[in-house]
Amino acid sequence: MNTTFSRTLLATSTLFISSATMAAGFQVNEHSATGLGRAFAGEAVIADNASVLSRNAAAMMMFDKDAISVGMTVVKPDVTVRNGTYNRPNGTLNVKYNPLTGKKSFDSAGVGYDSIDVADVDGIAPTAVVPNFYYIHPINEKFAVGVAAYSNFGTGTEFESDYQAPIFGGTTKVQSMNLGLSLAYRVNEHLSFGGGIDVIYGMGDLYRDADGDVTVNVDISGIPDSKDPSLTINGKTTAVDIQATGVGLGANIGMVYEVNEGNRFGLSYKYSPEIEAEGDVSFMKQSYDAVYLPLPDIAEFSGFHMITDKTAIHYSIQWVGWSAFDTIETESATVKEYNWKDSYHYSIGATHYLNNKWILRTGYMYDQSPVNELTSISIPDSDRQWFSAGFTYNWSSNTAIDFGFTYLIGKDVEVHEFVEESLPAPAVTATTHADAILAAIQLSHSF
Repeated sequence: MNTTFSRTLLATSTLFISSATMAAGFQVNEHSATGLGRAFAGEAVIADNASVLSRNAAAMMMFDKDAISVGMTVVKPDVTVRNGTYNRPNGTLNVKYNPLTGKKSFDSAGVGYDSIDVADVDGIAPTAVVPNFYYIHPINEKFAVGVAAYSNFGTGTEFESDYQAPIFGGTTKVQSMNLGLSLAYRVNEHLSFGGGIDVIYGMGDLYRDADGDVTVNVDISGIPDSKDPSLTINGKTTAVDIQATGVGLGANIGMVYEVNEGNRFGLSYKYSPEIEAEGDVSFMKQSYDAVYLPLPDIAEFSGFHMITDKTAIHYSIQWVGWSAFDTIETESATVKEYNWKDSYHYSIGATHYLNNKWILRTGYMYDQSPVNELTSISIPDSDRQWFSAGFTYNWSSNTAIDFGFTYLIGKDVEVHEFVEESLPAPAVTATTHADAILAAIQLSHSF
């Protein structure tokens, strides 16, 4: 059966592979402890350790020794869904579908629903650990190479099995890894360029139940009426049970302009691929082999300025091309439209070099959400504010330990989520709110 109802459930399942980094949308920013401690302000140009590889390959030319950084970030979200009302469907739905054009129409005259007050829930997003590893090797004064491994996404939501709107709750578990190889070239004492390739691997599990008392009759153009499928739901039944993985090849390019030792600018651009995710996709007696998820490109501009002999200010503007995330498709049909919008984040920070042993840093970020009109309780998203602080302890002249901490504050979002906009049910309205505490530790060494 190829109904909008079942295909929309499939669309929900594809949100487990991310582009670069947990910011707005389903991006993740937790690439280093030093970056976290300054709200990633100036991240494409500071180059205080090898983790700069995650933002700008050209910055490798600022290293005159081999450098390695390894660390992890712990993300503890606080997500609540409250004031919910669920329209539980009943009756009969007749669907006309043309597989050649993808057009469908609904006769919803026989569809009714029971309005159910949904109990408030919290703690639905588990704690995630986001690891990272970076290595930079200067070949000579003109060239440097580097490798990077970091997690693009490492979070999810998990509602209890008795959640009263199961088609919109359920379980989502996500992991991803970015493996990158980069090369940089110094043109002169001021200007450097760099670029590289990124292999993005993602995997995810998704489970959803559907409930109601509904009969769905599908009239598929071009086949006899006797072969048209139908589906009956009485009570609760498994709607989605998915395990899928995908690999995509991305690329990045960047430049650094060093005005002098204390002032520099960085600019980078990341191309993100469309991911083809394959695996076991089982729902509503229908199976697909793959889904296609467009990912956004990312551009970032950063600046760094020493304003005294011990204090620096730094800043970043990052653009994320979320408008590319317009539809999700299978091999044969468009499964859902999202129509997200491009978004920006703006960050500013300061670093104080206290003495030879201690470096202190802080920062603030305003992070815009790409979600336009189609909101969700399973992917709660809003504009967010980051309040960050951190420090470095120089164990020796070659070894440093970094710590970073961020308190992330979101906004209340009024959600109206549905399977099909023209149908009164199933649908849910609720208020979502997502905050988070992030803490990171990192070991950096040069040799």
